[in-house]
Amino acid sequence: MPRVDVDAVLRAKAPGLASWLRAPLVRWLRRTVHEREINHILDSFSHQPPREFIQSCFRTWGVTYSIEGLEALDPAGRYLFASNHPFGGMDGMMLADELAGYFGDARVVVNDLLMHLDPLRPLWIPVNKHGHQSAEYARRFDEAFYGDLPILTFPAGLCSRRRQGVVADGEWKTNFVKRANLSQREIVPVFVEGRLSDFFYRLSALRRAFGVKFNVEMIFLPDEMFSQKGRHFRMVVGRPIRPADLQRIGTLRQQADYVREKAYFLQNSLAR
Repeated sequence: MPRVDVDAVLRAKAPGLASWLRAPLVRWLRRTVHEREINHILDSFSHQPPREFIQSCFRTWGVTYSIEGLEALDPAGRYLFASNHPFGGMDGMMLADELAGYFGDARVVVNDLLMHLDPLRPLWIPVNKHGHQSAEYARRFDEAFYGDLPILTFPAGLCSRRRQGVVADGEWKTNFVKRANLSQREIVPVFVEGRLSDFFYRLSALRRAFGVKFNVEMIFLPDEMFSQKGRHFRMVVGRPIRPADLQRIGTLRQQADYVREKAYFLQNSLAR
């Protein structure tokens, strides 16, 4: 039975840090990331295929969601969905469910830490954001992009933060437009509504003010996810952008900024 073990993850991903962490702090980490609750979900639903597992998770949390605009897309299209990232995990699960339901299957570019969630591994395209990309990960990445299944990516790389009173993604990295151009995928901008707690944003601002590079606030993302119980979230997809049209925009930086602007413009349709 696959389970999440915070101590084992620390030893694998940050052995130096794990070596000096004392038991009380490890216990605090286990509580903060909801290790017990996550393992209860895994014990209950890990036998299910990925999409059913996602739906079972959201039923357990009492979270519902809906998507607009997907029906306008070609079910056989080769799309790269580029989305804002308000939640840092839950948004990927919601979109993966909707995309797999419409297209029959889907893939999601994720932090390789999420490979510890065994039931969702078939959906993931893992990326090591804090070290060397393994040959296996690189192979999976290329196979996915040159294949035919729809792919979801979050070009900001981090979940949204609050800056000058506005919650939004930081700058979108350019790699997604480069990959879309090389693999001749149309890019579909996506907007997901939602936000995290004031505590999360204040902690992020404090960390940046003190010049701390390690994203301390990320430790609280599982807690933020569990706090969304009982809510409904809306998502909207835009019109596909062909590689040839995107390349006319200018540099990769200008192309990435253009797609980001298109994604955030979609929130206007949710305000109606």
